[in-house]
Amino acid sequence: MDTNVDLSKLTDNDKKELQQFIMQENQQSLIAKTIHNLTDTCWKKCITNRISAGKLDRSEESCAANCVDRFMDANMAILKRLEELRGEGGL
Repeated sequence: MDTNVDLSKLTDNDKKELQQFIMQENQQSLIAKTIHNLTDTCWKKCITNRISAGKLDRSEESCAANCVDRFMDANMAILKRLEELRGEGGL
């Protein structure tokens, strides 16, 4: 199978669709990476015992929920600030 594509042969519409596809794939990759980082961070911080009963104990569950909430709060604050900077012409 030939994996080389001559982009000059694509129509403008095809180029636009390809660009949108690549942007969507990049966004999905970023989301997956963020979820992985969130899981890793909260697991290391909150899960202190071996899970033998098939579920987290009460303190681990509470810690994990708070960890996720703080992670989301921090990400939202960062996104809000970046939008503000973009509006000011800083980015």
